[in-house]
Amino acid sequence: MEQLAPVPGEVEKRLALRRMKLVALAFLGAATAVFLVATFWQAAGAPGWVGYLKAAGEAGMVGALADWFAVTALFRRPLGLPIPHTAIIPTRKDALGDSLGEFVGTNFLSEQVVRERLRRIGVAARFGEWLAKPDNADRITSELATVMRGAVTVLRDEDVQAVVEQAVVSRIVGVPWGPPLGKLLEGAFADGSHHKLVDLMCDRAYDWVKDNHDQVMNVVSDRAPSWSPKFFDSLVADKVYGEVLNFAWAVKTDVNHPMRLSLDTFLREFAGDLQHDPKAMARAEAVKHQVLDHPQVQNLIGSTWSTAKKMLLDAAEDPSSELRTRVRSGLVSLGTKLATDDALRTKADSWLEGAAAYIVLNYRDEITTLITDTVQRWDAEETARKVELQVGRDLQFIRINGTVVGALAGVLIYAIAQLIGG
Repeated sequence: MEQLAPVPGEVEKRLALRRMKLVALAFLGAATAVFLVATFWQAAGAPGWVGYLKAAGEAGMVGALADWFAVTALFRRPLGLPIPHTAIIPTRKDALGDSLGEFVGTNFLSEQVVRERLRRIGVAARFGEWLAKPDNADRITSELATVMRGAVTVLRDEDVQAVVEQAVVSRIVGVPWGPPLGKLLEGAFADGSHHKLVDLMCDRAYDWVKDNHDQVMNVVSDRAPSWSPKFFDSLVADKVYGEVLNFAWAVKTDVNHPMRLSLDTFLREFAGDLQHDPKAMARAEAVKHQVLDHPQVQNLIGSTWSTAKKMLLDAAEDPSSELRTRVRSGLVSLGTKLATDDALRTKADSWLEGAAAYIVLNYRDEITTLITDTVQRWDAEETARKVELQVGRDLQFIRINGTVVGALAGVLIYAIAQLIGG
């Protein structure tokens, strides 16, 4: 059998129960003493009113004993005798657990009760007011950071790394690069976003030609026939250099230069080929695999989780990190909106009521089974002792009241008997 958890303040409650039992026993003793004194007094020739005293003591004794029996029978067999229908809690523990589970399920876990209770509480408004306070938002942020640190630490690096690699690589490999890349380039070329890049390339080309006069001259001279005079080669090379420089300048300064227009046409056709030409799409796929198989790319994919883990742990540890700052401000903002925005608050309450109703409708039996199964696992004798410790002190008042009410009833009955007999 499963042992019950210790009762908070068990020693104090046990002492209080013992004191109340002594008080109840004192009332029984007083009633007994009154009965005995009145009995002996009557035998010695007492006045008539002593009969009332004897009746009060006698009835008080009966009431005290009856209520003692009733209270004791809840937890154990009175005087250890096997009297039927006694020791109710130990012997009927499982049935009481079933009844308790059914009572909770019927009266507390009904959809209507849960919805009405949540509606009266106004959870969203209260939570919003609480969350809007920076100290509370900071507390929630710290708890979330602790949870995140724990989750990241518990996860095995090799398992997460395998999942990340599988997710990244499979997604990249599974999606063709050609059509989406072509569509992206087509949009960029259509709105002229590439012109800044073309301008940069033209500027760099012009600057290179201007700063590399000797290299251009050497290229032309090296291509000249061996029989050509050197001075003639120099004139030709200088002429070629001038033309190349003028061409580069024209392309740089004229946005409508034929070279630029031809480049735009080429780029638009290239974007279309990536979307519709099988050969271009196949070449894009080949480039994709070459990129993914590159050692540096493999190292980057392999270190993804390690890098992300370090970033998450550093952000969680640092109270002033960007992550925690954003989470904190987001929580404060959410709390403010819940406290001031009626529409959002109503929607949140509706979601909460729906979630609670769903849990009640679908898991009520599991919840009540938890109660009944837990009670069934308890030790019967220990359960009786724990229950008596919780409510036994109050039950002693039943014995006290039984003594007092019995005495009063005895006096009343005796008085009626005297009136009838007199």
